[in-house]
Amino acid sequence: MSDGAETLDLRGLKCPMPVLRTRKHLRDSTGGTRVRVETTDPLAVIDIPHFCREEGHRLLAADPMDGGHVFTIEKG
Repeated sequence: MSDGAETLDLRGLKCPMPVLRTRKHLRDSTGGTRVRVETTDPLAVIDIPHFCREEGHRLLAADPMDGGHVFTIEKG
């Protein structure tokens, strides 16, 4: 990926697993780390932005993809 973001393939997981897995991944990462989260959970469009606001991470992009959404997050 050109922006250097690692991809978390969370397709097929249902709420709250995409947020829990993203939280765990970012907890083990250094500040400024970027991660691309792919999910098919329809609630992720609400949960991921809320998670970013609550945890102090930057939501850089939120885009639809085939069957779901992809989010680019930078650890705060």
